[in-house]
Amino acid sequence: MKAKSGRTVFACTQCGAQSPRWVGRCAECGAWNSLQEDVLVPSPAPSKVGATGGAAHGGVTPLSEVEHRTLPRVFCGSPEFDRVLGGGLVPGSLVLLSGEPGIGKSTLLMQALHGLASRGFKVLYASGEESPEQIRLRAERLGCVSERVLLTAETDVVKLRELALQHRPQVLVVDSIQTAGHPEVASSPGSVSQVRECTHALLELSKGHTLTTLIIGHVTKDGSVAGPKMLEHLVDTVLHLEGDANTGFRILRATKNRFGSTGEMGVFAMQGSGLCDVADPSRYFLEDTRSQREGTAVAVCMEGTRPLLLEIQALVGRSTYSTPRRVVTGLDQSRLHILLAVLEKRAGSQVSLNDIFAGVAGGLRIFEPAADLATATAVLSSLHERPLPPRHAFFGEVGLSGEIRGTTHALARTQEAIKLGFERIYLPARNFRAERDAFVSLVKETGGDAQLFPVEEVRELVALFH
Repeated sequence: MKAKSGRTVFACTQCGAQSPRWVGRCAECGAWNSLQEDVLVPSPAPSKVGATGGAAHGGVTPLSEVEHRTLPRVFCGSPEFDRVLGGGLVPGSLVLLSGEPGIGKSTLLMQALHGLASRGFKVLYASGEESPEQIRLRAERLGCVSERVLLTAETDVVKLRELALQHRPQVLVVDSIQTAGHPEVASSPGSVSQVRECTHALLELSKGHTLTTLIIGHVTKDGSVAGPKMLEHLVDTVLHLEGDANTGFRILRATKNRFGSTGEMGVFAMQGSGLCDVADPSRYFLEDTRSQREGTAVAVCMEGTRPLLLEIQALVGRSTYSTPRRVVTGLDQSRLHILLAVLEKRAGSQVSLNDIFAGVAGGLRIFEPAADLATATAVLSSLHERPLPPRHAFFGEVGLSGEIRGTTHALARTQEAIKLGFERIYLPARNFRAERDAFVSLVKETGGDAQLFPVEEVRELVALFH
């Protein structure tokens, strides 16, 4: 098809903002050297979405007369993947899976597609980056070969739509959106215009024919989805796969989900047979808690509806520079600076002249305020060079005046810590007073061996090391 003529603009690859001429810095998001030449052409006429029971474009329908249909979710067979989606795939939804190159996006999708195929669903897999032979080799390695998974190397979204209408799959996969192209757009695949038009075409196909569509998106050097941010606004769900290549763990998070919570997290372990679900991640991320090591404390965090126990480590040493160093991995660096100021002002701990290194063991990133109490304890343990007694767990937010503020899901956090064998749990006093009877009943039901220590002020932690 002959491409339509259009005017040339410069579009930002970070936010999608357009400029009539090239400039070094985007005026909208401030990114440097992010503007690329693009050809702006009129968008194809949008199709009607009659198959979804909605009104045609330009029409008006009262809300009370809109047809309501309850579609059951589709389970992929991976509990962790289904958890992050909110209970499975929603028919007719458009899901974006992003992640760094080589992190395991295609592996995770191949295993999810095999689970769908084993349940009788037909899948159409369109790959613009790998040949069908390469995909077959990966499927054999993962043990995911199925005749219900159809492969194609087609990257033209118009022809891909024809294939989908011809074979009638329940699930469509596009790997990746940066390799797809629309014949109505003159620019090369991966440009802002191409990504926008291809996603629009897949959105209309997905909504108009109740076709669940999964698309893979690359990420830039700073970790954002390559191409424009507008891609994240078009889709229903945005999943991001992250992890440390040295640890072998992969974390799947939902940064946007119209059909579920964005706080859920799925944990996978990279093994020879692919990505395996980690049903109890706390046991994997915790080392032997019976050993005594200075500068370590166990935090009880929440990821969505799941309690998660993590080991926070801190190293405090004398600084050889005029300005002490602060190196943080897995924690919010600004929050650590505030926490150190509170420890010095409210707890009388001299930490301002020391180098401080803090992080979360296992390569996870935790930004929950409830990790403050464990972080402060780890810093004090390293500062006083005294390890904590074994089987201690902490959760609570530290305020600027030194008070320990209450957290959500305090009972669930305590129950998880007791289940993993922790004998002393330090928690906010406000939570304990609010649910005293429930905490007492929980300790009795679990054998009565655990002890709860409500904490009012951060200076109470200093008594642990004297």
